[in-house]
Amino acid sequence: MARRLDKIVVVDVESTCWEGSIPEGVESDIIEVGICLLDTKTGEISDNRGIIVIPERSDISPFCTELTTITPELIDQEGITFKEALKILKNNYCTQSRAWASFGAYDLKQFQRQCSALNMGYPFGPSHINVKTLFALKHKLGHELGMAGALKYLNIELEGTHHRGKDDARNIAKILWQTLE
Repeated sequence: MARRLDKIVVVDVESTCWEGSIPEGVESDIIEVGICLLDTKTGEISDNRGIIVIPERSDISPFCTELTTITPELIDQEGITFKEALKILKNNYCTQSRAWASFGAYDLKQFQRQCSALNMGYPFGPSHINVKTLFALKHKLGHELGMAGALKYLNIELEGTHHRGKDDARNIAKILWQTLE
């Protein structure tokens, strides 16, 4: 259970991806952890950043660069190891003692898979908020919308570049705040 309810840690990951099926012998790796803090009293969004992560089990495909704008050169210039990224999450964002949120279950499952495969400790506590499902339930939609669709439904402009973790985390925080209000 979350012990600190002052802020919700909002997370969006971008991972290596390919057009069509995953090439044989490769695993999808997190290449960006978009993150921000959502103040539960005021709705203020703070500490928004994108942590660029060096993929350990795959490479950035041209399709992945086209989708995310993340290039191998960006990874070379700004990338840190997955282990270092986990340390930042725990130390700078208190992810083990705060509730955390993502849009859907992909981010949660990707962290679980990658931490397990690389034998690294999972950086989050048990209090996960699935904003995609919560939003659909709150608005009695009968089906879930994508992040861009949820923003459109709320008449909120998508800020930044879609499929960049830093920008998507901030946009998800806006949806979550509107859903909690």
